[in-house]
Amino acid sequence: MATYSTDRDEVAMPHVAPVQEKLEVNGSSVHESLADTLVEGSEDVTHAEFDSLRHIPDSLPLSSFLVVTVEFAERFSYYGTANIYNNYIRAKLPPGSTTGAVPKSHRGSGVAGALGLGQQKSFAIRTFNTFWVYTMPFVGAIIADCWWGRYKTIIIFSLVYLVGHVILTGTAAPGALKHPHASVGGLVVAIFIMGLGAGAIKSNVSPLMAEQYTGKIRKKVLKSGETVIISPALTYQRIYMYFYAAINLGAAAAISASFIARDHGYWVAFLVPTIIFAIVPFVLVFGSKLYVKTPPRGSVILECIRVFAMAAGSRISINPVTTWKNFKRPGFWDAAKPSNYEKGTVPARITWDDQFVGEVARTFKACKVFCWFPFFWLCYSQIDGNLGTVAAGMTLNGTPNDLIQNLNPISIVILIPFFDKVVYPTLRRLGINFTPIKRIYTGFLVAGLAMLYAAILQKFIYEKSPCHDNQPSACEDAQGFPNPAPINVWVVSGPYILVGIAEIFASITSLEYAFTKAPKQMKSFVAAFAQFQTAVSAALNFALVSVNVEYRFTWLFGSFAITAVVIGTLFYLTFLKLDRAEAALNVIGTGDREGFKDQHKQSEGGHV
Repeated sequence: MATYSTDRDEVAMPHVAPVQEKLEVNGSSVHESLADTLVEGSEDVTHAEFDSLRHIPDSLPLSSFLVVTVEFAERFSYYGTANIYNNYIRAKLPPGSTTGAVPKSHRGSGVAGALGLGQQKSFAIRTFNTFWVYTMPFVGAIIADCWWGRYKTIIIFSLVYLVGHVILTGTAAPGALKHPHASVGGLVVAIFIMGLGAGAIKSNVSPLMAEQYTGKIRKKVLKSGETVIISPALTYQRIYMYFYAAINLGAAAAISASFIARDHGYWVAFLVPTIIFAIVPFVLVFGSKLYVKTPPRGSVILECIRVFAMAAGSRISINPVTTWKNFKRPGFWDAAKPSNYEKGTVPARITWDDQFVGEVARTFKACKVFCWFPFFWLCYSQIDGNLGTVAAGMTLNGTPNDLIQNLNPISIVILIPFFDKVVYPTLRRLGINFTPIKRIYTGFLVAGLAMLYAAILQKFIYEKSPCHDNQPSACEDAQGFPNPAPINVWVVSGPYILVGIAEIFASITSLEYAFTKAPKQMKSFVAAFAQFQTAVSAALNFALVSVNVEYRFTWLFGSFAITAVVIGTLFYLTFLKLDRAEAALNVIGTGDREGFKDQHKQSEGGHV
């Protein structure tokens, strides 16, 4: 295997013959000896054709859309509860209410509530919920990859998730709310159970959807007579765009939760997503014979850990700086490769071949990209609660304050087809290679712009609110009802829409990157690692609980804006050269190899 050098990284590339001279093909420079060779994993597509013909995505199988239905229901149930946690936990019961509903006479400006724990406790509980939900994907990934497979894992944990929903609904009933401490306890138990179910499903449902597509790089003649390349890479990009649309369609459909909570109380608001989620096991069973099911492959994750431990063993030092330098030196993975030892001297603990070591190396390279995402999710976390508190201090005119956050998924659902059918095809026609690294960088910049908008808006609210910066969301008149700033609540829509656009660029791309860059045996694990960055972000948010108070929101949002731009720029500069190897990375491992064959034949160099 040849390697592509990216400063300190080396990426294994498909083997090609030595080059002699270049050949021009439709304006593209192609090496003559390479032009007639086939692209690895393709159906009779040469490198010349791959470089010169237009690329288009393939059509999607029915089984992919069944998985989309599962994701829609799961996200409806998640956002149908999480979107109303802020008011449920933060605000007290409205005057005269036993369910959290606002009396009809004050629905124009009233805010639903139940437990009355305040902004900081609400933030802490919601942040823990996010941390827990996005840590649990590792549990689902290990179980699926090692023992049950993705399909069985999703079915079993969907039942676990359903139990949590039932508990949450029961502890929000009027009789339970008479004993707020019991309701708080029920909420915590429900968060634990639902988080386990949602997290385990989350790491498996996106790879399950993507693996329904099994097409390869191939040529196709369109009705117009044009010959094009059917590109799996573009197909996966489309799959994950529509998968993300399903996520946000579910979130947008949960828009009813805010109105139900305001008008009928929280037990009814929590009951609706419980009923919606109950369809998931039935959809999975109905489509059982249609799904492409990847069987579990044994303790591949434990094997991956053993490979890393063997490679890193002699390079670990008491001095962390020395350890880091040792890890970055060439040949990091050599100690774990069977081919590095003379015949008959291979250690007994090496039960893998060189190619598996290469797959582990590739997994680590993919995971390095995701390690930057906690700073992106810090920006996203503000629309999950703090911006709802901002909205509570504005003139509502009958709009529930926690309704506005649904603009985020609505904007994503509307914009995804526009990006898929207009923006990205236009860029391809113009010859602009808008690769995953560039898309992620753009997402960071747009997220920073969203936070700048939020900071400026909060400053105006401080100036206009009768209570100024002394908790505008809790500002009341003499009768105890809200006394908001004279700014229409829909002005806060800007950050929600901008974060939605940022997600299209960055979050969708991270899902696509997790699937296309991960070896077949570790797709759930890499997906779990990508999602775990949201949990890391939640952990960072825990450190910020003391500054998550309303009078500091301007500085909080402003600091996130600066962080997003700076971190995004560093991310792009770090992975600039890896970005140039995108096409080659996508064809690695797309050949016919299954399992461990031809030990010692192939190797992949590089650093951790």
